[in-house]
Amino acid sequence: MTPNIAVIRIESPHWRGFGLWIPLFLLWIPLILLSPIILLVLLGVCIGFRVSFLRTIRVCWDIVCSLPGTDVRVCADRSKVLVRVL
Repeated sequence: MTPNIAVIRIESPHWRGFGLWIPLFLLWIPLILLSPIILLVLLGVCIGFRVSFLRTIRVCWDIVCSLPGTDVRVCADRSKVLVRVL
């Protein structure tokens, strides 16, 4: 399953935090349009480093599909940043 939405929440002791919903599925449209160029560049890099092209594609796809469920929390000086990928 590919990631569809990212939620970013920023909190600070000086002001009330806000949540920002980013629709990731809208990023797939330009990615599909740029995919021939991306694949050619990736093929050139794979040939240059002598790495299997199909295995590289598979690893990239596995990384993208494992993003849903990612939950990153950072706290510093009473400020908080939360990033969740749904």
